[in-house]
Amino acid sequence: MGVLENDGGENIELTAENEKTDSKSASLLSLEIFRITKDAQQQHGLRHGDYQRYRGYCSRRLRRMRKVLKIPQGDRRHYRRRDITAAHLTATNAENRLLCVPLLQAERAWSHAMQLRQEANTEPRKKFHLVSRLKKAYAHAQTLLQLCESGACDARTQLEASAYAAWLGGVLLLELQQWRAAADSLQRSQLVLDKLSAALPEDERHVYKQKVEELKPSLRYCAYNIGDQSAAGDLAAMRGQGLIENLDTLMAQAKESRSGIMHEVEWRGRRVTVRPEKVRLFLIALQDYDKSAEKADTVEAKIEILENILMDCKDAMSAIKDEIKNDPKLKSGSETQVSSINYLLSYLMYLRLMRTIERNNLLVQQAEEARKKNAQIDGKKVRPQDLTRLYEIILQNYTELQQLPGFENDAAYQREIESAMNAYRAFRCYYIAQVLTGLRRFREALAMLERSSNYTKESMARKINDKVLQNKLESLEKDIESCKFIVHADSVLEDEDEDEETKFTSGKTYKDKKPLVDRLDEYREDSQVLTKNPNIYKLPPPMEAIPCKPLFFDLACNFIEFPNLDDKTGAANSKKQGAGITGLVKGFLGWGSEK
Repeated sequence: MGVLENDGGENIELTAENEKTDSKSASLLSLEIFRITKDAQQQHGLRHGDYQRYRGYCSRRLRRMRKVLKIPQGDRRHYRRRDITAAHLTATNAENRLLCVPLLQAERAWSHAMQLRQEANTEPRKKFHLVSRLKKAYAHAQTLLQLCESGACDARTQLEASAYAAWLGGVLLLELQQWRAAADSLQRSQLVLDKLSAALPEDERHVYKQKVEELKPSLRYCAYNIGDQSAAGDLAAMRGQGLIENLDTLMAQAKESRSGIMHEVEWRGRRVTVRPEKVRLFLIALQDYDKSAEKADTVEAKIEILENILMDCKDAMSAIKDEIKNDPKLKSGSETQVSSINYLLSYLMYLRLMRTIERNNLLVQQAEEARKKNAQIDGKKVRPQDLTRLYEIILQNYTELQQLPGFENDAAYQREIESAMNAYRAFRCYYIAQVLTGLRRFREALAMLERSSNYTKESMARKINDKVLQNKLESLEKDIESCKFIVHADSVLEDEDEDEETKFTSGKTYKDKKPLVDRLDEYREDSQVLTKNPNIYKLPPPMEAIPCKPLFFDLACNFIEFPNLDDKTGAANSKKQGAGITGLVKGFLGWGSEK
């Protein structure tokens, strides 16, 4: 079990595959009997009580399994029985599916018996066939238990096989009406299932708890027929009776060997099993980060390691999202399974954001070192604006941490994030003040420094768990005080420069903004005329109002008929007098006549 410490100082326990596991433990077979049988029953008929359909599925699956494992029972003409033995489990090519053969045989016989029970209501003779099928199922379960106890299987598989065999034995004894023996067998199965449920993560307990609930009516029925109510209720007394002598030993082995079978994450008081392979590989790589970071000599090397981890984390999150999208069991599963996979996704998002913050802190460290040395990064000089942007990104990451699904109402988690955000707000305000100082806006700079000081004091009062951040806040507090004096001195010098550029006229102080061409009749000692930007003439000159040219010519008068005013002006009388003698001559000679 490895222990990782996150940026908030919280211990994260991560159970993963141990690379140094010996060859014996690595070759142990494992089979989750109750989970496999429950999934198969729900998908192949038992959700609606169709035992015949489930029996047919078991037969077909058993035939395919023997064909794949190359353990056929004869050919088309001849039958030759071939059982799974311990030699098969200890072979070099042994695999977990070998254990499925006796399990499927037991499930097929049990489902046939349940089918006969439904038919026995109308045909009583089928009850004898029912008992023989239950005996066959119990015999196959005992075979499975012997194979698991041969040393080729891990402790959890042994416990599940013993509970499964005890349950089938109890069902058989109930049918034979042997109440005392049936109660003991069912109690044995219930005790093992209870212990397994307590030892496993929360998302895997549902199957075992459901099986325990199914056993309770049978136990009450046995107690009723025995006539002693305490006979089926005292499970703790079973250990003294020696019914399960090696229970504690097997449970200890199961807890120790769980790291070789499954992966678990324990974070903020909750343990979740990790099943996707990409997620397991990412968590193993995350464990080795501290060692790689210690070996890294430069900040650039650490940043590169973090970039690789962020890429792996992105792939792991994609694997979980694909599993949620493609697995119908998670969509229609129990609330515990759905919440567990979402909890694991939130944990990976938390890791990604914290590693992103760590990378940005390394970038800030690199920029601050380059700024002190007056060096360049990627051919550019580091400015306060660049550091302000990095701290803004860090605050955005913390905002996403506040909004993680499932932790909106976690008060302790929200307090941790808020205290860290106050610390980074202090850094952001400090560098904003430096930007304002460069722009000669001293009042705003002093206000930002005051705000940064308040954030710093508030963060230090909350006692942040991150020692590195705490040390940076202490040095920031000293930098803020010195920066306040510098900004105040710069503002005083700025006021003195303004006084030199102003003149007292009629008891009033004003800045000289008039250009020299507008005040030639006034004598002033203007030092600005000797600078590179003298205020002599304003260019471009100001706009002046001038009369504009007509935009349209008046062409309408060409089409207007004016009235005749000759009679009013006297022009008509002069025309009549001049035409008297001429008209007479024309009339006499015949000129001017109309033809």
